[in-house]
Amino acid sequence: MRKLPILMIGALVGASMATLVSQTHVLTSTTAVAASAETYRQLSLFGDVFERVRQDYVEEPEEADLVEAAINGMLTSLDPHSSYMDPRSFRDMQVQTRGEFGGLGIEVTMEDGLVKVVAPIDDTPAFNAGVMANDLITHIDGEQVQGMTLSQAVELMRGPVDSDVTLRIRRGNAADTIEVNITRDIIRVRPVRARVEDDIGYLRVTAFNEQTFTNLRSAIQELKGDISEDRLQGFVIDMRNNPGGLLDQAIMVSDAFLDRGEIVSTRGRDPEETQRFSAKSGDLTDGLPLVVLVNGGSASASEIVAGALQDHERATLIGSRSFGKGSVQTIIPLGGNGALRLTTAKYYTPSGRSIQARGIDPDIVVLQDIPEELRGQDETQGEAGLRGHLSGEDEEAGGSSAYVPSDREEDKQLLAALAFLRGEQLDAFLTTDAENETAPN
Repeated sequence: MRKLPILMIGALVGASMATLVSQTHVLTSTTAVAASAETYRQLSLFGDVFERVRQDYVEEPEEADLVEAAINGMLTSLDPHSSYMDPRSFRDMQVQTRGEFGGLGIEVTMEDGLVKVVAPIDDTPAFNAGVMANDLITHIDGEQVQGMTLSQAVELMRGPVDSDVTLRIRRGNAADTIEVNITRDIIRVRPVRARVEDDIGYLRVTAFNEQTFTNLRSAIQELKGDISEDRLQGFVIDMRNNPGGLLDQAIMVSDAFLDRGEIVSTRGRDPEETQRFSAKSGDLTDGLPLVVLVNGGSASASEIVAGALQDHERATLIGSRSFGKGSVQTIIPLGGNGALRLTTAKYYTPSGRSIQARGIDPDIVVLQDIPEELRGQDETQGEAGLRGHLSGEDEEAGGSSAYVPSDREEDKQLLAALAFLRGEQLDAFLTTDAENETAPN
């Protein structure tokens, strides 16, 4: 069975991913040969610069470090999601998909030379220490992040279980930074959590790792057993602040609620390599109504699920605009020298929408009430706000709020979803600000 590409939003501290084999293309046109000749001249220039640095730099450099830095520079110049992984990072990435690894429990990327938190994982050391989406990490154990690569910063945040790390964080527009002390632990990602909401089944999907579909299927069966058939009104699928993960899991989760039709297509530079993935017969929820919750922290694989269910009118989306990461990263092993994480395609919803740098607009926009101390700090810039992002095919749009209250009774998006499934009025949950940037365009 052919493995599927991996969708990633950033780097997960203390974690890793599965692999794919690359494909080789033979260039035969005259234009390709001419370009190749110019490329070899440029490579000769690189060799000259490398030799000059190796021989004349004020301090003797590590040659392997020079080569790795050059590789990183080439890849990071492409887009925010392409990068090189050294052997250790590659091994860690392979562990992530199994759902258990050592670390802090935060998904991160680079922005303006600093490490940006995409989202903390529920019930992890970072989450419990109060780390929030959009936090910018400026120092790690007193060492300045500016000038580091993402891999170097992640390496500093790794460490033995039960050891401590101090992060200095810039939050929102505040001039001052705050320090957060976190004790590293084994991160056991529970990709699916379930609970009964009286006559509604609630499914929280936090990540797309190797266990997601299996856990989802079990959770649905348990909820159907806990709520009698004559009382069960439907299901809420909560994918807020879900940063994504494995493409095959996104396809299987979508298929769990669909009987037929396309789920997603991936399109690369070569039109002949377009792949389409379709649903098989069988709906685990027996056609009961669905609401999907999304927000500014919903990205990548979670956007695939949301887009598929929205296009097929199988679910109603409630919340705010998603992150807008519509690209596929393929992990290419490099023998014993680590791996290459390379953006190889964009993905499209069943109706042909690319959500790259655009995101998915919910059917019903519901905005949370933001505490005074967090106002202005809850908004994600989305994919469109990442420097060097791939351009979108539609009008680009930023992200939206990634704030989710810890108190269920204050969670307007969840309460709106429950009310919708029960056929109740939603007026109390809807924003009256027609100019709000999270409203659909």
